[in-house]
Amino acid sequence: MKYGYARVSSTGQDLDVQIDALNKAGCEIVRTEKVSGTSLSGRDELKTLLSFLRDGDSLVITRIDRLARSVKDLEEIVEQLNNKGVNLIATEQPIDTSTSVGKCFLQMLSVFAEFETNLRKERQMEGIKKAKEKGLYKGRKKSIDVDQVRKLSNEGMGATAISKLMGISRKSVYNALGT
Repeated sequence: MKYGYARVSSTGQDLDVQIDALNKAGCEIVRTEKVSGTSLSGRDELKTLLSFLRDGDSLVITRIDRLARSVKDLEEIVEQLNNKGVNLIATEQPIDTSTSVGKCFLQMLSVFAEFETNLRKERQMEGIKKAKEKGLYKGRKKSIDVDQVRKLSNEGMGATAISKLMGISRKSVYNALGT
């Protein structure tokens, strides 16, 4: 049986093109989610699908970057699929892990997907650095009143009590106190 998986990074993006391609590829069930692909955490639909797949099934995606953005995560997913006897197929790329050529393309594309993510992060950091130099970027506004945290601590209140009172984490209390 063919199962499809479609993913976009944010709620404002549309899944329709991927869903249509997966349906045309013969997927009987398509799972979707709107969450970043840079990590496996928080990807509940993917986890459900991976736990459900059985020997002889195929997981179909449109492109490899819809499944994972890092080589490590992709290798982990592919290992799970291999252990279950499940093939991975991409509709827009020459990937079909039931063939040696498909396995080769999978490895190459996973390296490029991670490379692209790393380049994007580097460009973002360069942009932030330039904006800071020009005084245009000051970061997000502080959400914790450090003076209030210190005052409460000096009055003898513990980190747990301060965190509950101010609605912040204990880690934030410790960070504000410099400990």
